[in-house]
Amino acid sequence: MNEAAVDPHRRLSVECFNRAWELIELLQRTIDETDRMLLLAMASLWHWSERPDCTERERSIGCWQVSRCAALAGHATLARSFAERSLEHARTLAPFYRGYAHEALARAAAVAGDDAERERHRADAARCAAEVGRSEDRAALEADLATLASVRPASQTSATAATTGMHRIARKDAP
Repeated sequence: MNEAAVDPHRRLSVECFNRAWELIELLQRTIDETDRMLLLAMASLWHWSERPDCTERERSIGCWQVSRCAALAGHATLARSFAERSLEHARTLAPFYRGYAHEALARAAAVAGDDAERERHRADAARCAAEVGRSEDRAALEADLATLASVRPASQTSATAATTGMHRIARKDAP
């Protein structure tokens, strides 16, 4: 791949990641913002995958971000699929990355309403967190693990209710 083709991927992989992150941090998102968040995370991962300097680390992080966005959007199956990919890419990486992959699997399970699987992956992530040497990284992972208790199944989230409500309106007004 020539340098001219790499530069857009370098810029867009980072830009899309950061824009998706801004939407992740919102306490409430519109349906359009939720869609944009997920699409930006996927675009970031794709642009990373086109870069010659893309490693298992970047693939793991990108898959983690797509999984987080899918979980926030209430898409449990998609969240689990990308969390599994994150873990595949993290297998040989430091405990921090493996821990976050398990955190993503736990979050996807929570969105799916599978408490046993959520707890299994939360425990795996906590074991990884205990192995993280850098205290700031360990604290970040532990803080995200602490939020798992508040994750509700997709069937109980307002985003799902709003989508369902919009679906009824669209069908009612359709010609």
